[in-house]
Amino acid sequence: MRDYLIKVGSKVKSARKAKGMHLRDLGSICKLDYSNICRLESGKQDVRISTLKLIADALDVDVKDFLWNRNLNVQNNFCMFA
Repeated sequence: MRDYLIKVGSKVKSARKAKGMHLRDLGSICKLDYSNICRLESGKQDVRISTLKLIADALDVDVKDFLWNRNLNVQNNFCMFA
């Protein structure tokens, strides 16, 4: 589970940096403490989907970009993440 949290956090951090935002900027927009976002980005804190959606909206990205690997393969009616 920890590996997944690190991947999600890394994607959030990349999206934030691509927008040129600092942690405090994103925290202010989302009405979240910047330290919580920092812990999320480093994979040290789990996050509710509603909070992740709030962050995605603030960064003008689709929340699914944080959750799913871009290399999604569908085989035998099962989703396999590459």
